Amino acid sequence: MANFENITIEKGMYQQKGKTLTDVLETLDPSENYKGTALSNLDAFSRQLKRFDIKVNGSGSDCVEKFFQSSDSAALFPEYVSRAVRQGMERVDILPQIVATVTNIDGMDYRSIESDMTDDDKTLKPVGEGAVIPQTKIKTRENLVKLHKRGRMLVASYEAVRFQRIDLFTVTLRRIGEYIARAQLKDAIDVLVNGDGNANPAANVDVAASGSITYADLLKLWSQLSPYELNTIIAPTDAMQKLLSMSEMQDANAGLDFQASGRMITPLGASLLHAPEMTGSKIIGFDKNCALEMVQAGNVNTDYDKLIDRQLERAAITCTAGFSKIFADSVKTLSY
Repeated sequence: MANFENITIEKGMYQQKGKTLTDVLETLDPSENYKGTALSNLDAFSRQLKRFDIKVNGSGSDCVEKFFQSSDSAALFPEYVSRAVRQGMERVDILPQIVATVTNIDGMDYRSIESDMTDDDKTLKPVGEGAVIPQTKIKTRENLVKLHKRGRMLVASYEAVRFQRIDLFTVTLRRIGEYIARAQLKDAIDVLVNGDGNANPAANVDVAASGSITYADLLKLWSQLSPYELNTIIAPTDAMQKLLSMSEMQDANAGLDFQASGRMITPLGASLLHAPEMTGSKIIGFDKNCALEMVQAGNVNTDYDKLIDRQLERAAITCTAGFSKIFADSVKTLSY
C-alpha cells in the first residue's frame, strides 16, 4: 500500500507556522518518491484527494459533501478552499511583475530597512591606500509597514453544500481570490505613488501638454528616473488607450506582437501593465528590481466551522499583506 494512504490528517497540521497543509503533507509524503509512477503528476494534497476518491473538476465532479465522509477527508476541505482562492489570485495577479522581493512574517508588526545614499555616495570614488572606505548606512525605517487583512466569510446552507458540485464551488472561490488580488494591487499602487508612511512619495513628472501623452513625455520620464532603469509602467484604462494609440505603438512589429500574444510593450521597452484599479490622470514608471517590497503574514488562511442551530456551513477566507517602498527615487509618476 502506498504511503499516502496511511497518513492521518488532522486539523493540527494547519497550525505549523509558515506552512500550508500541502507543505506538511509533502514532508510526510514527498512527491519525489513517485517519480516514474502513475502518480508522478500529483502533489501530496492531490494524492489525498485520490485516496478519498474526491473529484474536484470535470463532468464527474463530486458534491462538496464528499469532503465530509470522514474526519480525515474533512480536514482537507480548508486546504481545498485556500488552493482554489490562490488559483483565482494567480489568474489576475500582476504583483509578481512589480514586486522586487516578498517578505514572509509570523506577526503583524514589521519595520523595513532603508539606505539614504547621496549622489556623491553613489559614485563610489577610488579609495587611496590606507584611506577610510566610505560607508553606506542601512537602518530600520521610522514607521511600521501597514498590513491590510482582506477576505470574505463564505456561508452556505447544508442543502447547498450537499448538492453543490465542487467544480462550480471552485468558480466562486476563484472569484474571491481575484477580488483579493485586485485589492492588494490597489494597495501596492498606493504605496508606489504616495509612499509607505515614511515620507517617500513618488516624484511627479509633468507632460508637455495637459490631457495627452507623447513619446517625448515618456522620454522625459525615462531620463528623470536615471540612474534607475525604466522597465515597468502601470497605467489606468484611459492612459492605456492613449499609450496604445501613439504612432510609435503602431509599428508593424509591435502591432503583430500585440495581436498575436496580447503582450503590450512601450516604445522604450518597458513592460506595460494595465491597472483598472488606478484612479487619476497619471501613469507610474519605475524600476521593478528595487522599488517595492511585499510583506505578507502567512498565506491564504481558511477557517471552517458549522452553525448547527441554523444549519449553515461557514468558511472564513483571509489574506494579510502590505507593501513597503525600497528606494523612493526608483519610482516616478507622469501626470497628464
